[in-house]
Amino acid sequence: MVAAACAFAVAMCGTTLPTPLYDLYQQRLGFSELMITVIFAVYAVGVIAALVLFGQLSDHVGRRPVLLAGLALSALSAVCFLLTHGLPELFAGRALSGLSAGLFTGAGTVAVVELAPPRRRDAAVLIATIANLGGLGSGPLLAGLLAQFAPAPLHLVFLVDLALVAAAIVAVLLIPETVQVRRGMQLRPRGLRVPRQMRSTFVPAAMAGFAGFATLGLFTSVAPSFLSKVEGVQNHAVSGAVVCALFVGSTAGQLLMSRVGMRRALPLGCTVLVLGMAVIAGSLAVASLPLLVLGAVVAGAGQGLSFRAAVTAVAHDSPPEQRAEVTSALFVVLYVAISIPVVGVGALATAVGLRAAGLVFSGCVALLAAATAMLLLRPGGHDGEQPASTRT
Repeated sequence: MVAAACAFAVAMCGTTLPTPLYDLYQQRLGFSELMITVIFAVYAVGVIAALVLFGQLSDHVGRRPVLLAGLALSALSAVCFLLTHGLPELFAGRALSGLSAGLFTGAGTVAVVELAPPRRRDAAVLIATIANLGGLGSGPLLAGLLAQFAPAPLHLVFLVDLALVAAAIVAVLLIPETVQVRRGMQLRPRGLRVPRQMRSTFVPAAMAGFAGFATLGLFTSVAPSFLSKVEGVQNHAVSGAVVCALFVGSTAGQLLMSRVGMRRALPLGCTVLVLGMAVIAGSLAVASLPLLVLGAVVAGAGQGLSFRAAVTAVAHDSPPEQRAEVTSALFVVLYVAISIPVVGVGALATAVGLRAAGLVFSGCVALLAAATAMLLLRPGGHDGEQPASTRT
């Protein structure tokens, strides 16, 4: 279980390494804020493509082959960044990174849970989600520190990443397979399906997760631009630390779920997210770095609280033979949230400026989170009629 969780964290770390480096790429290649968000969206498109096309693959061929494929794609992504001389390499690197994350997200979560002793399955879900978000948070911090204090800021971090990926491959090779491989399977892409009996669990989980992951998308794409152009902070290590603060808050929020309970965690997480977005909006309005850090931690706590509740509910209620497929379907919704809104921020920044775009985004996410919380708290709000089968 620990080996699978470490490999999961390494894979996710590689996906956020470029976050504090976008300003350096922007200076070298001369592209706009909108292009930063488009480059980030290419990553999310890769994640969604892998989830939709191959989300059920590990249920058939086994967890280990899929995890190894995800790590191989992560290594190829790092090589693309090492060889970057223009936008094509950036796009290729982000697309490969997205495919890696898409393969790992569902299969990695389920592998960690299945490798745990039966009585520790709930704790294993927490370990898997911490590995996911902990890896995502460590990427910007590692890249920011190396970019600020070590030589070759656009190269050294990806060499370090390749070394971590090599260690993760060894770890995956050492874990036992938890799935009986099905013979005669036709490896053709198909849509992800959520069983009818899961609709009352899946829909509110996806709604609560959407608001939180939109915030993750903002911080992992344009937060360094907010720091340099709105807050006046040029330090790459600080940029990476601010993004990391969001994921630290998310981890803290996940730890709180066992105290508040799964049902209350979803609306409470949305409410905390509303407060966090209000603080972030205040930090942009008055150009305050301490407020931005506070807002990141609070918003992260709300995101983590609702995210763990969502993943726990979906993993618990999924039929064993469709667990990876349904988990992947949830992450499709979350990665739509992490990509499309931030492209809107980039387009809006081009038209009205980065500060105004950030304020509009904060208000929209706060409204969405508040509406979701009210829907979840409404009597019978989880039991409304849904289509017999939800497809993504």
